[in-house]
Amino acid sequence: MTTVNSVLGPLEVADLGFTLTHEHLFTASAGIQRTYPELFGDFQVLTNEVVSALSEARDGGVRTIIEVSTLDLGRDIRFLADMAARTGVNIIAATGIWRDIPRSLWNRTPDEIAPLFVREIEQGIEGTGVRAGIIKVANDAEGVTREGEIILRAAARAAKQTGVRISTHSYAPGRVGEQQVAIFEDEGLDLNRVYIGHSNDSTDLEYLLGLVARGVWLGFDRHGTALPIGPDGEGRAQTLAALIKAGAGNRVMVSHDWSVLGVSRTSDPRASRGYNSDGWLYAKRRLFPRLLELGITQEQIDQLNVDNPRHFLGG
Repeated sequence: MTTVNSVLGPLEVADLGFTLTHEHLFTASAGIQRTYPELFGDFQVLTNEVVSALSEARDGGVRTIIEVSTLDLGRDIRFLADMAARTGVNIIAATGIWRDIPRSLWNRTPDEIAPLFVREIEQGIEGTGVRAGIIKVANDAEGVTREGEIILRAAARAAKQTGVRISTHSYAPGRVGEQQVAIFEDEGLDLNRVYIGHSNDSTDLEYLLGLVARGVWLGFDRHGTALPIGPDGEGRAQTLAALIKAGAGNRVMVSHDWSVLGVSRTSDPRASRGYNSDGWLYAKRRLFPRLLELGITQEQIDQLNVDNPRHFLGG
């Protein structure tokens, strides 16, 4: 059987169940939670809110969450392992680098950085023995910068060495996914191992279907979000329905990019419920019923979060 690294050890891909492919438990900046804990209020309150949100998701049918917080997003690997153990939700942690690329990496080469990602996949993160199961990279409205390209190439080389998949943050209105794909192609990476995230910030079917034709997976992973980028909820549902009807439903995965506490929000973890009262169950409660109204079948909906993550991670 094929396995993927979870924070509690190897997980059979066949046992993933309903999987959310791009989420966060909480986000911050590298080292800030330990250095300035007062910015996070009472951390026990945050912990309780995370346990509550994960338990609610579990009871609603969510079995696995791919948690794509990296070093520069305040990844706390011990916290992730504790949350998985306490709630029974499978959590897959990330190596890689998000948008806040540390200055100490700006002038390193991909061949210097790739082994760092490989170590976190094969040996573990921060001496815990907890191994990453996904590689996260990010490029936003500025496109792929010089520093961003170094990280993309390092991620591709780590993915080729380990077989672990890549999940990207992209800026779909600027078609940044195409820039990412071009670099992965130049690195000789099998694009079936690549997930272009935040693709549903665009309604441009020509762009989205073009990415699918090149062999990548699409993350329709912003739903119930506070970020004012791209279409509203109805536009996102309509675009997803159109993709499925165009025959691309077997290359799309649905998630939210939601976190109990976000990097730029108040220290009160309950504030995130103000814009998404459903948390990690938004898709199940709001998006999927709308897809049924738009003529998508339950079988096609099930494919998005059960079959497709299994095929993406398992090959």
